[in-house]
Amino acid sequence: MSSASQPSGLPPVVDNIEQTRALIAGWKQAGDKIIFVPTMGNLHAGHLALVEAANALGGKTVVSIFVNPLQFGKNEDLETYPRTFDEDISALSKYKVDLVFAPGVDVIYPEGGKSASIVDVPRLSAILDGEYRPDFFKGVATVVNKLFNIIQPDTAMFGEKDFQQLLVIRQMVKDLSMPIEIRSVATVREANGLAMSSRNHYLDDEQRHQAAVLYDCLEQVVKLVGEGEHPNYEVGRASQVLQAKGFRVDYVVVRRQQDLAVPEADDESLIVLAAVWLGSVRLIDNIPFEL
Repeated sequence: MSSASQPSGLPPVVDNIEQTRALIAGWKQAGDKIIFVPTMGNLHAGHLALVEAANALGGKTVVSIFVNPLQFGKNEDLETYPRTFDEDISALSKYKVDLVFAPGVDVIYPEGGKSASIVDVPRLSAILDGEYRPDFFKGVATVVNKLFNIIQPDTAMFGEKDFQQLLVIRQMVKDLSMPIEIRSVATVREANGLAMSSRNHYLDDEQRHQAAVLYDCLEQVVKLVGEGEHPNYEVGRASQVLQAKGFRVDYVVVRRQQDLAVPEADDESLIVLAAVWLGSVRLIDNIPFEL
């Protein structure tokens, strides 16, 4: 829908850059702050917590829905990634959403994604998830940079579930001198502790129950490291438990919160992060903690 008009009660949807910029320019001229929530759709309670937090800041809330091909690697789930646009718009109607920007791929990458300029945040993009998904953070930084240039937000909201992504975006904003405040919202979890994610939809009932083991293991790492156990020992034990429970482990690590570097003896703000496979589904999770 290229018009900003929608049936009563539903947020206005725009699919082109020109109209989006015109609407936002008018709001800015009127003195409104722009609060931006970027998403790939298939909205769940985690996304909606970002929208709720955006609403609490006042101003105009803008949500984007765009499945970004640049952040999917070879043989990843771009074609099957869940797309639930009508349900997403219905969910957003329960909040104060002033605009949904829902462009097609040809709008964001008019010459094709392969020929697009790429934004790279070197160190943070190369570690942890970057080792297993080499182009992922380049795709994220590139599309978020483009969306920031289109929306021109004062504040943008990101979830702490994707903690490394959050730090990559913060570093990009700092490096490129963008006048944008990046705010984070705590991970939203299902009743069994599983971090909410659009990819949870791939799990069957048995796997969803089994996936709760991941959060339990991370909680145990936090508890024992807080009691003085060495992080390397505890993450090694967590990996063994996860493997014994049927997971394939990419990594379980304890790092510094501020930059994901290996912690030194006097570091107090830490985070345990994990990426594991349950069947064909890759799950990531983390728990920040203080010593």
